Amino acid sequence: MNIKITGKDLKATEAIKEYVEKKLERIQKYFDEDFDVNVTIRTEKNIQIAEIHVITRANTYRAVTEHKDLYASIDKDIDILEGQIRKAKTKRDRMNKEESIRVKELNFGEEEKPVENEILKTIYYDIKPIAPEDAKLKLEDMGNSFLTFINVDTGKVNVIFKLKDGKNYGLVEPEA
Repeated sequence: MNIKITGKDLKATEAIKEYVEKKLERIQKYFDEDFDVNVTIRTEKNIQIAEIHVITRANTYRAVTEHKDLYASIDKDIDILEGQIRKAKTKRDRMNKEESIRVKELNFGEEEKPVENEILKTIYYDIKPIAPEDAKLKLEDMGNSFLTFINVDTGKVNVIFKLKDGKNYGLVEPEA
């Protein structure tokens, strides 16, 4: 945050500069990038006027207030700027959200027909001759719901699978 304080018909004292910097910390939380702040303070008759410009890469925010007390005028400017920044941020966020919803609607507006009755995935692995008890242990280690193996006792392809109860197993063994 780059702050420039200018006084017209009024000297910008160190106390005023510190006060402005302290109050501008409220605004700094809204921005990720660096931004410039121009503060102009002046007096007209018995009225103190504070004018604050916040210049970012995307927007410029401005607040001008007058009060008998310069510090009260600066406070009011900070409140006004914070409201403007919050409003712009909310509007930008809403626009981004609506834009993403529009993109989704465009993509899903043309409903794709779900693929049915097709083989979508093929997995290749070696089938090794093992005993059904060893196949059960291997299935537990793998975390899959089934395992295809060659039964050492019969020499035929078998499938072992977990039953719906999650505790027991089933074995598919061809007859021929």
